[in-house]
Amino acid sequence: MTFRYARHTNNLEQLKSFYIDVLGLELLGGFENHDGYNGVFLGKQDENWHLEFTQSDEIANHTFDDDDLLVFYPNSKLEFELLKEKLEHHSIQFVKSKNPYWNENGIQFLDPDGFGIVISHLNLS
Repeated sequence: MTFRYARHTNNLEQLKSFYIDVLGLELLGGFENHDGYNGVFLGKQDENWHLEFTQSDEIANHTFDDDDLLVFYPNSKLEFELLKEKLEHHSIQFVKSKNPYWNENGIQFLDPDGFGIVISHLNLS
């Protein structure tokens, strides 16, 4: 089974740059003017998941809770530390999570649309 998380945005290019340049995801594909929509697929090659961001003439209507998060689990402590350094290098501000669990087990920040992202250091050796 493959998992896709799809979200409409008003900031397609900003999100694409953020997830590629800051989080290190890869551009897996995309489309232009598919029935008025443009989009990108971001993730990692050979993984069974990816993010899809779309944009159209319709304004994105985002309603979300502070507990709505994308959580990434790096494969090693080194990968976690490198991601953290990259976030700091890009002046990404960390935010306190509504759920104290994530404050103890990772770092949280917001993407360009204001959605929460956690990089967790759980189970790293």
